[in-house]
Amino acid sequence: MNPKHVLAVVFAFLLVSSASFAVDVGAQRPDPAPFSDTIDMGMTAAGTVQARERGIEIPRAQVFYSQYRYVVGYHGVTSLVDELGREGHARQFGVPLTIYVSDYANAQLQVGDDGFLRQPDDASAYVGWVAAEEAYFVVGSRARTPAGESIVPYSSKSAAEEFADEYGGEIRRWDAVRSMSFGTGAATREAFQQEVTSRHSWADERVAETEDLLDRPVSVVVGEDAPTLSAAVEAAPPNTTVRVPPGTYDANVTIDKPLTLRGAGNATHLRGDGNGTVVTAISSRVAVADLRISGVGGTLSAENVSTERSGQWDYRVQLGYGYGDAGVTLDSANESLVRNVTVDTPANGVVVRWSQHAVVDDVRVNGSDNWQEGFMGVMVMRSQLVVQNSTFVGGRDGVYTHLSDGIVVRNNRMVGEEGMRFGVHEMYTSDALVANNTVSGADMGVVVMTRPEGNLIVGNEVRDSYSGVNVGGRASYVAQNVVVNNHYGIEAPSKTSIYERNVVVGNDVGFRASSLIPTNLVTENDFAANDEYVSSTLGPLRVWTADGRGNYWSGAPGGDTDGDGVLERSFHPSGPVDSRVDEVSGAKTLANSPALSALRALQGVVPGLRPTGVVDEAPLADPVRPAVVAAETGGTNATETNQTGGAQ
Repeated sequence: MNPKHVLAVVFAFLLVSSASFAVDVGAQRPDPAPFSDTIDMGMTAAGTVQARERGIEIPRAQVFYSQYRYVVGYHGVTSLVDELGREGHARQFGVPLTIYVSDYANAQLQVGDDGFLRQPDDASAYVGWVAAEEAYFVVGSRARTPAGESIVPYSSKSAAEEFADEYGGEIRRWDAVRSMSFGTGAATREAFQQEVTSRHSWADERVAETEDLLDRPVSVVVGEDAPTLSAAVEAAPPNTTVRVPPGTYDANVTIDKPLTLRGAGNATHLRGDGNGTVVTAISSRVAVADLRISGVGGTLSAENVSTERSGQWDYRVQLGYGYGDAGVTLDSANESLVRNVTVDTPANGVVVRWSQHAVVDDVRVNGSDNWQEGFMGVMVMRSQLVVQNSTFVGGRDGVYTHLSDGIVVRNNRMVGEEGMRFGVHEMYTSDALVANNTVSGADMGVVVMTRPEGNLIVGNEVRDSYSGVNVGGRASYVAQNVVVNNHYGIEAPSKTSIYERNVVVGNDVGFRASSLIPTNLVTENDFAANDEYVSSTLGPLRVWTADGRGNYWSGAPGGDTDGDGVLERSFHPSGPVDSRVDEVSGAKTLANSPALSALRALQGVVPGLRPTGVVDEAPLADPVRPAVVAAETGGTNATETNQTGGAQ
């Protein structure tokens, strides 16, 4: 590589990218943008959809920034205030040039008994926009949003006073509101770590609470006390066990009372007729254990969603996903247990819907070889439960969740021997713990979609897949995962999330920074032997350094002369020179050249020359998890030291 050519590329790259974000500060105040055209933040997708379906009014805001080319929209004025106060916000976005908030002066807002804001069905009522510094905000009223406290803005002081007189609260101007805090921002790493411990403890308690279901006295033995499985279930008193000895039994049975159905492991085979679900539980405290199940129907959706639920916004999702055939279905079966069950299925293995605090433990699901023809290992619909210690081979997704906030999915194995779509697939699910799962041969290992928040993706291992870990939404914690030999190691469409202590080795692209909003904290991760360190082509510059520590990048130039574990030189893993230091001869020499050193210094003080992509201002000299990196790379992978003592 010719150093002169590379340097020319560097200058061209910086000038073009900086121009994309140029803003004329002296320009006339821009008009409000259609909110649907903004890059939105704030509430979860499920929250905003449910609010719209229920006619709930959410005060909104939109901001034009000096260093950001897109308009950022906020669901909730409280989320805007907390984001403006977040450390690092101004550095990432620049100065807010114009802020608009919803104007309810002509909306005739009302607060219902549920505390939610609504406006009457009146053609003369409408919601407009008002500049924040010109607005009057009602704070501390009875008004709420699905996300918590609501601030209600007005362009008219008299309209604001009228609302406060009726629904409480006090009126404040923008400067006073902006100095407040509402607790909607991202948690600290310490809070996330405590939450990981708490969620594991919660799961341990749920598992312990189901243990006694396997200790119920035997009341009926199939083949001795009753001729068929259905007859045995019908004859057994509540809170007893139906024992199923070794053998093969015809079954399409429904359990409508607290009962334990227990076999002798794989020696007990329940065989469905190929139509419908084999075992269905519609009572709380049901246990299905120690069985092998086959003969599951091939239907991936059903027409039996209860009519009282047909008006719910996600009715079609329930119909298409949650009511297909399965080996075992728990329907309104709270605190139930499925343990040590093997299911051979062309559809679902286990379906859990509307069943709180259930446990799926030590289950094996053998799905279809072609995932397009199969369905889910465990399908979870509107249920908070524990899925653990299980194996899912083939099929579409290992574990799929829909509106199942607080679910724990841990210590499972997902294997796409002939292919699998997703290992763990979260939809509209917040506050979940996905921990210590292993996935191989999938399109995506762990994927979190539809703008949720507060998810904990910790300690998972994904190999030989297209995408290792892909987390959307906001305020999530992605830590201690190992992603090896995937196309993308980690993809981050999320916002205000923390990515730390992940080991990213041997991927085509180590980290894909795909969010347009650069609010994630990415530190103390290990990047080694990836074909490309980082892909980051959207949005402004991302700074992946916090508290004086960045990430480990194998091959990063610079030395640790003071012994603090940090290289003296910043690193631009998406830049035209630094991105090549681990693969192109001469790139490392060029990266340390005086010309590029001067240019980096200039970029630090001239905003117009700041590059896009990613910069690590304090790259680490050695891996954060050296043993894991060494095991995956076949060596120590610490930055090598040259003859003069400087790190190469």
